[in-house]
Order: sequence, then structure tokens, then C-alpha cells
Amino acid sequence: MSNTTSTQSNDQYSLAKILVIWAVVALPMLLITYVVTPALIPRVNLHPGILFWFLTILAMVWQFAVSMWIVYREEGEVRWATIRRRFWYQKPRNPKTGEPNAKLLWWSIPLILLSVGFGDMVLRGPLTAAILKLLPALTPPSYSDSSNLVSPEFVGQWWLLGVVLINNAFNYFLGEEFLFRGVLLPKMEGVFGKGDWVANVVLFSAYHLHIPFAILPNLLITAPYIWASRYFRSNWFGVIVHGVGGVMGFILVFLVVSGMAF
Repeated sequence: MSNTTSTQSNDQYSLAKILVIWAVVALPMLLITYVVTPALIPRVNLHPGILFWFLTILAMVWQFAVSMWIVYREEGEVRWATIRRRFWYQKPRNPKTGEPNAKLLWWSIPLILLSVGFGDMVLRGPLTAAILKLLPALTPPSYSDSSNLVSPEFVGQWWLLGVVLINNAFNYFLGEEFLFRGVLLPKMEGVFGKGDWVANVVLFSAYHLHIPFAILPNLLITAPYIWASRYFRSNWFGVIVHGVGGVMGFILVFLVVSGMAF
């Protein structure tokens, strides 16, 4: 089977359906950032950054719920076997023969080096600084800047490790990856053809409207692993490469709460 042929070509989404699903998960993040969080800050006895973090986790749980509802509507069940098939959580396929080959997951290593090593650790910082210098209006609210949580006041707050684990589960697997790579990517070929992965990159980047300065960096950083997910028809690439950021986040939180960051 050719890599460019969808296993569900007779059941692809329309452009309107794709955009509605995108809006259902993107708009809550926008509201949380600019409406809900500022409204709750004077009413809730929590550090504003922690409050915002909790709310974004709830938004990602919402993405998981939306994904499960869509699977149930389409498949009539939400068993893991059904989710694996529908969301492409399978062994990578040889793009020429369509045969599964777990060894193709080794492609994750150069993808990590490209997306995380170069993209996140080298490119994102200078590009973000340039964008904010050119367009200072895009500067986000201070409570949405996670660097503010790198503070001595959180030393000894070991419960934050549990929060970051929940965050990682929904950010890098059950939430964003389920919705954008699992629900949407396999159903976008009908509208976008071979450019479905490019459209997925754009949708996922634009989902970050709540932090608009991140849209351009995300276009460049996520493109390699979203391409691989589509090319090899396996969304494990997205989970693995995207999830490296979660590992780094856990390490950073550990360094903060242990006091080793100071």
C-alpha cells in the first residue's frame, strides 16, 4: 500500500469539520489565557503561574475528552485497539511497501536532534526574541510565562512533580497528540492531499493563538516530526519527539523543587 493512500479515504473530513474541531480546542486556550485566568487571579489563593498551569491542563483534558467523543461517534467504542488503529498508534509503515517495521522508529533520533536539539534549544529563543522585538504587542501576560515558575519560592513543593506528570500525560500524548495527530491527521488527506501534514503543522501552530509569538517557531519546530508521522503512518513519532520536551520539563521542575536550580 502506498504511503500517500489513506486507509480511510472514503471517510475523510471536510474542511469545515477540520476547522470546527480546531476551534473547539483552540478557543478554550485563548479564553483561559485572556479571560478566565485574569478573572480568577484576585479570587484564588494561588500563584498566578500555577493557576494558569492548572487551567491549561484542564484545557488539555478537554482535548482528550473531545478526542474520545469523536472516536466513540465514529467507531462506536473507545477500546485501545480501536484507538490504536484510528489514531495510527502502530508500527511505522515502509512508505514504499506499506509493511510495518518497528526499526523505522530509529528515525526518532535525528528528528529529536532536529526538532528539540536545534529547534527548541537553539532556534526558539532567538526567534521568539526577534518576534517580540518587532511586535511587542504579542508579549504574553506574565502569568503565562513558565520561566516565572523557576523561583526559590517553590523549593520543597514536591507536589509539583505530580502536576508536571499529569501535564506531560495530556500535553504530549492524551491531549495535543491525540487530537491533532490522532483525530485530525489521518482524516485530512481528503481536503489537503499530500499536503495534509503541512496543514496539520499549520493548524497545530495556530492552536497556540494564546501565545501568538510561538506560532512561527512552532511551524518550524514541529514540521519534522509531523512529516514523519504522516510519511511512516505512525503517530508514535509525534509522541516520542514531542514528549522529549516533557522529560526536559520534568527535570527542570525537579531542579526547582529540590533547590538545585539555585
